[in-house]
Amino acid sequence: DRVLVRIKDLTLEKADEEVWVRGRIHTSRAKGKQCFLVLRQQQFNIQALVAVGQHASKQMVKFAANITKESIVDVEGVVRKAYQKIGGCTQQDVELHVQRIYVISSAEPRLPLQLDDAVRPEVEGEEDGRATVNQDTRLDNRIIDLRTSTSQAIFCLQSGICQLFRETLIRKGFVEIQTPKIISAASEGGANVFTVSYFKTSAYLAQSPQLYKQMCICADFEKVFCVGPVFRAEDSNTHRHLTEFVGLDIEMAFNYHYHEVVDEIADTLVQIFKGLQERFQTEIQTVSKQFPCEPFKFLEPTLRLEYREGVAMLREAGVEMGDEEDLSTPNEKLLGRLVKEKYDTDFYILDKYPLAVRPFYTMPDPANPKTSNSYDMFMRGEEILSGAQRIHDPQLLTERAKHHGIDLEKIKAYIDSFRFGAPPHAGGGIGLERVTMLYLGLHNVRQTSMFPRDPKRLTP
Repeated sequence: DRVLVRIKDLTLEKADEEVWVRGRIHTSRAKGKQCFLVLRQQQFNIQALVAVGQHASKQMVKFAANITKESIVDVEGVVRKAYQKIGGCTQQDVELHVQRIYVISSAEPRLPLQLDDAVRPEVEGEEDGRATVNQDTRLDNRIIDLRTSTSQAIFCLQSGICQLFRETLIRKGFVEIQTPKIISAASEGGANVFTVSYFKTSAYLAQSPQLYKQMCICADFEKVFCVGPVFRAEDSNTHRHLTEFVGLDIEMAFNYHYHEVVDEIADTLVQIFKGLQERFQTEIQTVSKQFPCEPFKFLEPTLRLEYREGVAMLREAGVEMGDEEDLSTPNEKLLGRLVKEKYDTDFYILDKYPLAVRPFYTMPDPANPKTSNSYDMFMRGEEILSGAQRIHDPQLLTERAKHHGIDLEKIKAYIDSFRFGAPPHAGGGIGLERVTMLYLGLHNVRQTSMFPRDPKRLTP
């Protein structure tokens, strides 16, 4: 009749209580008439002692010592105060004195990777010659890699980002929508789409939910958001590109100026950052043990620079670039460093991009025909959101599409959406995996994608 207790709840308050715990065997070490086990649940672990005595025979100690690593066991025992802090365990003040142990699921004796190697900081491994696990080995054996305390912490925090995103927007009066992922034409009029067989014709996987977000604005929903997969058929083998990622998308009608939307999106991200600081310190610290990083800094209200100001900062730093030239990845990172030095923030907005470098549906700036009402948001010098005021007038939208050389027939449904009255609106799309990667200061987006898809990886 004992209640199953979580390892993270085994503290000094539980001392001398009889408990039942289910966990994995992380390590085992036999020593004379004793066997020391480390039991693990997610990112928490505790030392368990099986010792010859009233509740354990020599055979039981031997049995415990021979249970293979990663096997799932049920343990009944008594929580005891530790004589000294137990290094290597999250529960350092108590240990579990085992009375009974049952193997629920036995793991094969040979593991494709060792979890201790997989959580070792790379620098530490290089210094003392111990093994670390490379990225391909991790991803080929993702089920094992996801068991590490670091991976557990990363994806708990990522879940928190989604939760905070939803909480914040619902509190702001947004409605969550679900949009189609199989569509009849390329979402953004581009070529980077996956074609799929659709009965007797072809269809595409959605590059973005933008068309449907905008349709909902035209249908008077006023404020909408969605969380779902986004597909990009780009042959980009970089640290930050995936062919499938999770999009956190926002669209909103505004009354006077598109900065109403910019401010709303920025505040949503700030609320996420604050929520992560308040609710996920354990996860942040767990990840930083393996991947040390400076805490993420942000301002309230969020710093907003115009594109020309960013270009001026880059030129002062010796970069040669034109007024209407888009930012390259190296220049994005350099600008991020310059902004951090000057304003002490890892999060900022770049506003008023040149019209020439933005998609056809971007609203031109009425005060300057060379700029646009568009914006990007950056974390640690890398873009995490691209957004704009959308053209809601079908005639202007048609003109801009022609200017970009887009086949009007392919985007007819998109243009027709605005023929029956559409309010001024703006929005943007955020990459969940990038936000997680950059908030934690990680070096590759594949670390924050549970089962990543890129041009070279389609499994597991």
